[in-house]
Formats: sequence, C-alpha cells, structure tokens
Amino acid sequence: MARPFPYLLLPSLWASRNRARRRERGDFSRALLFGGVAIGVCAALYQGSFWLTGQLADYEELGDYLLRIGLSWLFLTFLSFLAFSGVVTALSTFFLADDLRLLLVAPIATRRLFHARFARTVIQASWMVVIFLAPVLLGVGRARCAGAAFYAMALLTVVPFVVIPVAAGAALTLLLVNTFPARRARDLLMLMGLLFAASLVVVLRVIRPEQLLRVESLPDVTGFFATLQSPATPLLPSFWAGETLFATLRGGRDLLHVAALWTTALASVVIVRMANERWYFSGFSRSQEAPKARFARFRAIDAVVHALPMSPVRRQLLIKDVKIFLRDVSQWSQLLLLLALVLLYLYNFRVLDLQRIPYMSGFVKSVYALVNLGMAGFVMATVAVRFVFPAVSSEGAAFWIVRTSPIAMRDFLWSKFWAGLVPVLLLTELLTIVANQFLGVDPFLEIASAAAILCMSFALVGLAMGLGARYPRFGADPSQVAGSYGGVAFMVEAVMFVIVMILLVGWPSSLYLTQQLRGQPLTSSQQLLTAGCVVTALALSASVWLASMRSGVSALERMSD
Repeated sequence: MARPFPYLLLPSLWASRNRARRRERGDFSRALLFGGVAIGVCAALYQGSFWLTGQLADYEELGDYLLRIGLSWLFLTFLSFLAFSGVVTALSTFFLADDLRLLLVAPIATRRLFHARFARTVIQASWMVVIFLAPVLLGVGRARCAGAAFYAMALLTVVPFVVIPVAAGAALTLLLVNTFPARRARDLLMLMGLLFAASLVVVLRVIRPEQLLRVESLPDVTGFFATLQSPATPLLPSFWAGETLFATLRGGRDLLHVAALWTTALASVVIVRMANERWYFSGFSRSQEAPKARFARFRAIDAVVHALPMSPVRRQLLIKDVKIFLRDVSQWSQLLLLLALVLLYLYNFRVLDLQRIPYMSGFVKSVYALVNLGMAGFVMATVAVRFVFPAVSSEGAAFWIVRTSPIAMRDFLWSKFWAGLVPVLLLTELLTIVANQFLGVDPFLEIASAAAILCMSFALVGLAMGLGARYPRFGADPSQVAGSYGGVAFMVEAVMFVIVMILLVGWPSSLYLTQQLRGQPLTSSQQLLTAGCVVTALALSASVWLASMRSGVSALERMSD
C-alpha cells in the first residue's frame, strides 16, 4: 500500500528535531536574543493595530471605510511578498534541493512528490508572513470586540490566501526553468528582485502619502483616498481576504469571497500539479546544467584589481572573491532587496517637509541627521553580518586548499577585508550624504557624519571579519552563518559600538551648533571636550579594527597548525 505524501515530509521534521536536540555553543543566547526580538516585534504589531483600530472606531462610517481599505492594503502588501518568496523558495525546493537526486530515482509517484514539495514550499515561503500577520489580526479583533467566529474565519482566510501566490510563484519558476537553456537561477532572481524593488517604489509614488502632511492639500483628501483604494481591485485575492474579514468584524458572512479564495487556491494547486507532471523532469534536467561562467573571463575585473596597490597574492585572492560573489545567487537577490529598502529609506527623507515649522527646522534637522547617522550605522552592521561575517566560512570544503597553499593567513584575511570594506563604505556613505542633502543639515554636521561613517566602516568590517575567522562554519550557507553564535556576538558588539560612536559625534556636534546659533565661539573647555571626543572616536575605531583583524589572523593561524 502506498504511503500518503506527508510521509515525504518526515525527513525534514526529523532533521529539525535532531537539530533542536543537538546543543551547540551559543544556542541559548541566540534563541534568547532572536526570541526576544520576535516577541517584541509581534507585541508592537499587536499593540499598534489595536490602537489604530480603536482610533478608527471613533469616526464611525469613515473609520469603517479606512479599516476596510487598510485590510485590503495589508493583504496586498503580503501578497507581493508571498509571490516573490514563492519563486525563490520553489526554485530551491523543486530544483536545487540536495535530496532530489535520491527522491527522483526512488519509486515515488510524481504526484506524491509534487504534493510534498509544494507543501514544503508553502510552509517555507509563508511562515514569516503568517508570523507578522497574526498579531495584526489579533489586535484588530480585540479592538472591535470580535468573537471566536472572526478568528476562525481569519484562519480559513489566511490558509488559501498564502497558497494562491505561492502556487503562482511555483508555476512561474517551472516556466522559467524550462525556458532558459541552462541553470540561470541568478538571472531569474535578479529579474524578480528588480521587479520587486521597482514595484515598491512605484506603489509608494502612486499613493503619495506626503500630501497628508501639507495643510494646503486638505481639499484633495478625497482624491487621496480614491488613489489609496485604486490598487485594491476585486480580482485580487488580497481584496477577497480583506472583504471576508471586514464582513466578519461587522457580524456578517461573506461566503462569496470565501468561496473565491478556496476555489482559486484549489484550482491553482491542480493547475500547477498538471504542469508539474508535464514539464518537471525536463525543467529539472535543464536546471542541472552548469551555468555559464561569464564572469570567469570578464577582463574588466582583472584590470581594475591589477590597478590597485596590493601584493600579487592579495590581488589574486581579491579577484577570486569578487568572481565568486558575482556568481552567488543568494548574494545578488538579497542585494537587490537591500537596494529597494535603501531607496524607500531615502524617499522618506526626501518627502519630509520641515519648512512648515521654520522656528524649529534647524533643531529638527540636526536631530534627524543624528538619527540618520545611527540608522546608517545599523544598516552597516546588518550588511556586514550578512555579507562580511560569512566571508571566511564561504570557502566551505575548499578551505583546505587555502590552508595547504603557500599563502599567509594574514594576506588571506586582509584581502577579504578590502573586498568587504569598499562596498560597505560606498553604500553607507552614499546613504548618509544623500539623506543629509535631502534634509539640508548644517555643513559641519554633514562632514562630521561622513567622517563618523568612515571610521565605523573600518571598525565594523574589521570586527565582522575577525569574528567570522574566529567562529567559522564551513558546512553552512551564509544565512546560517550570520545567525550563528559568532554572528549574534557581532551584532551585539556592533550595536554597542554604533551607540558609543553616535554619542561621541552627537555631543560635540550639538555644542557646536548651539554656540553657532547663539553667535558665539566655542569656549576653551568645549574645544577640549570636542577634541577629546574626536580623538576617542578615532582611537576606538582604530583599536576595534586592528584588534579584530589581529584576532582573526591568529585564529586562522592556529587552525592551520
């Protein structure tokens, strides 16, 4: 008797169980840190949705109208995330998973294998969305004093809602894998990342939320709400989900949209299954072809690196790291998402209208400049833990070649440091300078922020490289390395360092701007304090940078002994 398809999910469950039973160094601290952050975020989402829904309840029909649109927009936002995540996850589970070579030669029916892979894809692509969506719906239900029927309907709504975009993503992955003649996962994710980033910027520009901050735009509020409602078309699953939950909040039943969700979800699964039975094996065969190493003969990389004042050994190591990075699918896709977030971040500073409060605009600009410095530091730490910290671990099983080759560990680690420093420095400096230009802050604060970013770049990249060499995980992918004990330790130290640097920059900057506003020069004590803060910031950055690199080199040399 054939076993049902959930039997194929048992290896994943057993692997998770064994990982939970196997205790590694830093498991408790990592679980405590990430668990605390997750609980804090969920609590903030719950409280925010509860407060906002309660405020809307005071406006009767207008409040109901805004809540209805808000639910549609909430599901529309998650719909785009699920569609993109479905493409990325389906590419991994259906075509690039390591266990597929064993499963495809086993006596397993194609339909059973599809159901198991699709269930795994839905879970992996939607668990983060469900975690963020659940506290929001709980807060809305509590604010409207909803009964058990609302929460049951929320469950019946979310399940088909997450299946539909993931099925669409799986179908798109199947189509693209069969269309391209080779394993073009990098090109696929680059295209999807660009479309995702462009859609975020376009949607934000269409909404134009900044007009609500202007008094002269109040007569156009009706047009604003019309624009806000325009993307919520009745043909999207997000609209069906929002209408279903809104009707339940008001004590009614919207069976039409519930039926639309479930029938569309079931039909999409059936259609994707039929396409999978027809084209899966041809797509899997194409996906196993070696990708074209178009960057292997890209002479521009060699020319640029050879122009750098570096030793021949470090130069060749740098060329190797750059070409490996350009071939890595996960690096490209996450960089494109990061670019989208950076554009949205800069857009928020662009639409700030601080001239409406001219008597406080100078003070507010200075505060925003320091906030921008802190945010740039946190962005730098996030980028470093994801791309710089796993640099040593990314060598994987081939690290033995480095250990047995006539290459000093100092040259090996410093070549990776310079490869990580340049993009991190350019990104954060651009982020800081452009945001300060949008704000129109004082030139002194612009120079101070740019100098602080320069110091923090050397320190944080060196800290990430040193801890990455001390706590490597050669058998894990970069995302797992970033969440290891060393990655958690780096984030804690990086946050503390950024806070200290903000204090060292902000205090003397505030003294200078205050004295300038009064039309008075700095006193002798204030000049000494400013000089002391500058020297302390430089010394702290240099000590963190050099000490971390020395520690990383020593750890690699002990590993080679």
